[in-house]
Amino acid sequence: MVLRSCCKFGPVLVWFRLGYVVLLWLCVTHLRCARAETKTVVQKDAEFDVTYNDTVTSDNQIIYAFNHTVSRNKTEGVRVTVDVLSEGAESSPILFVVRQKQAVLSFQVPLILRGLYQRKYPYAHVGRTLCQPPTRSLTETQYFFVDVSTLSSLGTHYQLRISRVDSFTLHTDKKFSFTASPSQPQYFKYVFPDGVDTVIVKVNSEMTFPCSVMSIQDIQCPVYDLDNNVAFIGMYQTMTKTAAITVQRKDFPSNSFYVVVVVKTEDEACGGPLRFYPLRPDELIDAGNRSKTLDVVVSPAISSDVYVMGMLFCLGIFLSFYLLTFLVACVENKRMHRRREGLLNPADMSPAETASLLGKPGVTPVSPYEYGSFVDNASTLSSEAITDSIASDANYGYMGQETLKRRPFLTAIHHVAIRIERSLESVAGRSRQESLSSIEEDDYDTLADIDSDKNIVRTKKYLCVSDLARKDKRVLSKKYQIYFWNIATIGVFYALPVIQLVITYQTVVNVTGNQDICYYNFLCAHPLGNLSAFNNILSNLGYVMLGLLFLLIVLQRDVIHSRALDRNDLNALECGIPKHFGLFYAMGTALMMEGLLSACYHVCPNYTNFQFDTSFMYMIAGLCVLKLYQKRHPDINASAYTAYACLAAVIFFSVLGVVFGKGNMVFWIVFSVLHILATMLLSTQLYYMGRWRLDSGILRRIVYVIYTDCIRQCSGPMYIDRMVLLVMGNIVNWSLAAYGLLKTPNDFASYLLAIAICNLLLYFAFYIIMKLRSGERIQCMAMVCILFTAVVWGFALFFFFQGLSTWQKTPAESREHNRDCIVLSFFDDHDIWHFLSSIAMFGSFLVLLTMDDDLDNVQRDKIFVF
Repeated sequence: MVLRSCCKFGPVLVWFRLGYVVLLWLCVTHLRCARAETKTVVQKDAEFDVTYNDTVTSDNQIIYAFNHTVSRNKTEGVRVTVDVLSEGAESSPILFVVRQKQAVLSFQVPLILRGLYQRKYPYAHVGRTLCQPPTRSLTETQYFFVDVSTLSSLGTHYQLRISRVDSFTLHTDKKFSFTASPSQPQYFKYVFPDGVDTVIVKVNSEMTFPCSVMSIQDIQCPVYDLDNNVAFIGMYQTMTKTAAITVQRKDFPSNSFYVVVVVKTEDEACGGPLRFYPLRPDELIDAGNRSKTLDVVVSPAISSDVYVMGMLFCLGIFLSFYLLTFLVACVENKRMHRRREGLLNPADMSPAETASLLGKPGVTPVSPYEYGSFVDNASTLSSEAITDSIASDANYGYMGQETLKRRPFLTAIHHVAIRIERSLESVAGRSRQESLSSIEEDDYDTLADIDSDKNIVRTKKYLCVSDLARKDKRVLSKKYQIYFWNIATIGVFYALPVIQLVITYQTVVNVTGNQDICYYNFLCAHPLGNLSAFNNILSNLGYVMLGLLFLLIVLQRDVIHSRALDRNDLNALECGIPKHFGLFYAMGTALMMEGLLSACYHVCPNYTNFQFDTSFMYMIAGLCVLKLYQKRHPDINASAYTAYACLAAVIFFSVLGVVFGKGNMVFWIVFSVLHILATMLLSTQLYYMGRWRLDSGILRRIVYVIYTDCIRQCSGPMYIDRMVLLVMGNIVNWSLAAYGLLKTPNDFASYLLAIAICNLLLYFAFYIIMKLRSGERIQCMAMVCILFTAVVWGFALFFFFQGLSTWQKTPAESREHNRDCIVLSFFDDHDIWHFLSSIAMFGSFLVLLTMDDDLDNVQRDKIFVF
């Protein structure tokens, strides 16, 4: 019975309870509305430079009303400073809202700023500068209000002060000092004066840390002056001690801009330590005192006249080399013309003059045997030798020239012999003009007896150039011309994507305003159009112009050499170092490409594109080594395909080192092992002149050589000179490998380039020493080039090691090395390095070109190989 009664009244109880809940909710809502209606709003007329101490709760809101007169001809800043004096305000901060005519600024106190990994830093002292709306009338009274409110039911005590900033406007060339912190950023206004289109804004500090940011923003509201929003607009840089931004009037329609300085909450962006690690999530961290004293100065940048002077200076330097080369060519041509006339005049003597000449002291009569010997020498000397001497037009053969000097009347007989020889070799001359396309290098090497012949020739204790200049010159000419065509093709395919990439980099910098992307010398970075550092690009012009000049010099020698071959000149056929110009053409092209790619790198220099600046430096060093080796080993020099494949491997490791080499011990171990193995293999190749095989029996042969030459009998090396060079080379390379393994330098690309340069200098020094030791001499022109190049290289390296910027550090740390321009207020130390290094490379190429000119009249079987 009771159960039925409960079931009968159950729905009524449910509805009763639901009605009770609704009634309770209505009551609470009514009470809240009534409470809200009782919240008081207090408005006060406030004054500047007065400190207000008040307490705010959730029940009351305070509004401070300010007014001030603004003049169009004078700009004054207005600064709001707030301090929260109550403890525990982090849970319910106070909200400050500044309402202006055309802007609203709001912030909470304590101000919570976030760092890396969402770390939170509270700041109870906040100072902000109000944005200044434009003034249209001559004078105007502006009103603004500061609303203070909180949701905390407990009272929160605070201090508020509004003050004027009298030094809000920066003046040209006048330094202004101030203090900033993460919660108290500072910004100032600068107006372009008449006649000034470009200025440089420099901010300096004696303090390295805390890390800060300098930003250039347009005159508009709001101003982004906090760590978490300063990068939203305008141009900006991180800084430790120095920051500099070049600002152009064309980028700011109002002819004015704001200089904003913000101190960051953490120092990692400037290379500082990572504090408060490991991270404790959701915990507020006391950042400590992060105030920083700085000074700012705005100076006019260079005018357009300085740009013109810089360009004319750059062109003038390198055009002077063209003029000097032309004058030297004219003097040399005139000297050779006089020499030619002195040799030809005796042939025009009458019989009486000849008879009288025979009677003169010092002139010896010639026997018929000497006549026949001279004619035989003049008509039978022929080989594949080539000469590039300018004097080749006047040379008459090594065997006959000394005789001609002593007995001038034999000149006529010599000319007759030359004419007879040319007529007899007309058929051979026609075959020489045939296309090279039908001749391949392998045609010579596939003969049955060549291997044994190579072993006999190349294993002689003393080799002469004639022993290693046995291949058909047409084959070698085609082989070495491939160097030029390959490097030209490589240059085109390498440069096009590089240019596209750096244009993209520059566009990103201009659009985002992030000047930390590129590592310029900002104290001497002169913009032109969309290029941020035009002076660093212009100074690379020397590589291109001097590379082109070197190509013209090589072309002249090539033409003279071809003409000498066409007329069967005896010196060209039999004497001197065999001249092959393909590597010289490749070297000139590499120098031009180095200038182009260095200019591309300096459009936006950073660690991701540093290989653009060094790739062709590796090429140049490798080609110079190959050219030195080719001089005495024309038959066995590396082919273009092998050489460029090795250089490609070097560039590949350069990229790997830049990306993965920093602090990666595994990479350095692998690279050092490969470096040592490559050095040993190359040493073996050079010592045995290629007469060895890398196969499964190599270890057995090594053990056998060690047993027979070191254990069974202690015999010295057969090729002592080569062994000395290779031992020194291995010592240098093993030392460099050990240095890299122990020190693991951050700049791997420069380390790799140092290895290439050290090997080049070692081989060049060995070549010079062996040349002098063999009784050869260095002519005046080559000696002048050597001394001039050595001096220029010394000055160039001095400017290179000044280190105006470095991508191995953070952008802020790199700017600590920035310096002002030193030449014409347009070029800095690195530009001088570009000038001097291009001149030094050009001089080095001339040394290689003229170093063996003293051998042009020496038969090849008298020129030693080393």
